[in-house]
Amino acid sequence: MKRCIALACNGLGTTYPNPLVGSVVVYKGKVIGEGWHQRAGEPHAEVRAIASVRDKSLLGKSTLYVSLEPCSHFGKTPPCADLIIESGIPKVVIGTVDPFAKVAGRGIEKLRAAGCEVVVGVEEEACRELNKRFFTYHQRRRPYIILKWAETVDGFIAPADKECIAPVWITGSLARQYAHKLRAEEMAIAVGLNTVLKDNPSLTTRDWYGSNPLRVVLGEETQVPENYALHDDQAETLWVGHITAEQLCKVLYERGVQSLIVEGGRQVLQEFIDAGLWDEVLRFIGKPTFGAGVAAPILKEAVLKGVQHFEEDRLLRYKRKE
Repeated sequence: MKRCIALACNGLGTTYPNPLVGSVVVYKGKVIGEGWHQRAGEPHAEVRAIASVRDKSLLGKSTLYVSLEPCSHFGKTPPCADLIIESGIPKVVIGTVDPFAKVAGRGIEKLRAAGCEVVVGVEEEACRELNKRFFTYHQRRRPYIILKWAETVDGFIAPADKECIAPVWITGSLARQYAHKLRAEEMAIAVGLNTVLKDNPSLTTRDWYGSNPLRVVLGEETQVPENYALHDDQAETLWVGHITAEQLCKVLYERGVQSLIVEGGRQVLQEFIDAGLWDEVLRFIGKPTFGAGVAAPILKEAVLKGVQHFEEDRLLRYKRKE
């Protein structure tokens, strides 16, 4: 199952709105086929894993492992449960049940009704973590929310005075490149109007390979000068006006957005924190000191899960306290 999870991670950022799924076929303790879901509308992990098995006669004596319950309905592709049954695979090991209403146990029922031995719940916590975006969207009816900011050693996210309309970099180039990698993995990125007016951000993945997220601005389009970056055609921009964090979650849910990075400014970040509308915080701490300025958000109900280093910068990862 750990191999299934590792394979599934290859699809991060490219499978939306579908989940991340990996699958392997095992015969007498040896992996004879494997695959992962790569893009929505393309073959699912189980299909790729079965197709990669050279000697199909071995399928009838093999076990298929998959990180998420096989689908049982016709979508853009045929049901994976049907293919597993048709292939004669006698045993299926599943990481976790699919929360999507059209599946939600039906794939397991179909396999068992056809005579397959089905084991559910292997490495379940890791499999749920793999699809934290997908699960949050379907179970909580909102995107998975990541709050991200960079602060100085003395706790400021912006200086007291700025002489130009551009970002003031707190972290180095390596940390900034990693931040663009994060953007490529999520469906949307949000900022407040003040951040747009003061920094003129692009909110793209220009320092990393991958698709640009949907750019979301908590403000009116008419308030932003026409020559600003968010008016370009590098990515779609959604102007939502001056709405609350709760209202934004509803808007994005209805648009099918499963994940959101909130990058600022301080007032917007604090609103999400105070409303309890966040799942993960990425807090970069750079080398500079400002002495005065805009203070970093005050984090509540958070548990530190890990620390990464990017040259002289640190990234502190937090999860919400359950």
